[in-house]
Amino acid sequence: MTVRMGKILFALIAAAIASGAYADEDRLNNSVRLGVYYLTYDTKADDLSGPFVPAGVNIKLKDVTTLYAAYVRTLSDHFVLELAMGAPPLTKTVAKGPATLGSVPFNGQTIVTARWLAPTLLLQYVFLDDSYRFRPYIGAGINYTKFYSRQSTPAGNAIGGGPTSISLTSSVGPAGTVGVSCRITHHFYVYASASASEVDSDLTANTAGVIRRTHVSFGPRALVVSAGYSF
Repeated sequence: MTVRMGKILFALIAAAIASGAYADEDRLNNSVRLGVYYLTYDTKADDLSGPFVPAGVNIKLKDVTTLYAAYVRTLSDHFVLELAMGAPPLTKTVAKGPATLGSVPFNGQTIVTARWLAPTLLLQYVFLDDSYRFRPYIGAGINYTKFYSRQSTPAGNAIGGGPTSISLTSSVGPAGTVGVSCRITHHFYVYASASASEVDSDLTANTAGVIRRTHVSFGPRALVVSAGYSF
């Protein structure tokens, strides 16, 4: 399905470039944006499975704020291509389920931390024309997420029964955005947008050879406020 999505996005980009072949040569075709991501997670995870794991042991993620940066290429009067990326935030995974596992506190404990790199390529359609100060836009594309610096916390180690290593598989999935731009000057703009993407990963915890697993759908939702410079 991911290959098919990529082919569709490529075809749309080619069509957008073709439609702007005779566009105004004075148009500013490149821009960079910098701002703030506020990320919330609609986490859906299978209950943790493995030796000595009772029913109902699950996880959720804490919201996080990080830096947003993007390069945007104008393809035509109404189509732009955005490559967006955030500064890799420290994301905290919180235990969800019974108050304790045995005598060890569980529910609400931060058990895993990780950082992720998640470039997202979006083809956007911008409504109205350049004469309007405010221009809404909508876009769709592909997100790639790679996790690194995965750590089990002291609370996670206590719950697992000893030092625990964590692995998280990478993810490729669809992404979408809606937003609005506001022209301040010929070169400077401000933007506000909301976006969502599909990020799925298999989490494996290894405690001295004892393996526990779960599949996680992170469901990230982002609000972005940024400023841009066009050139």
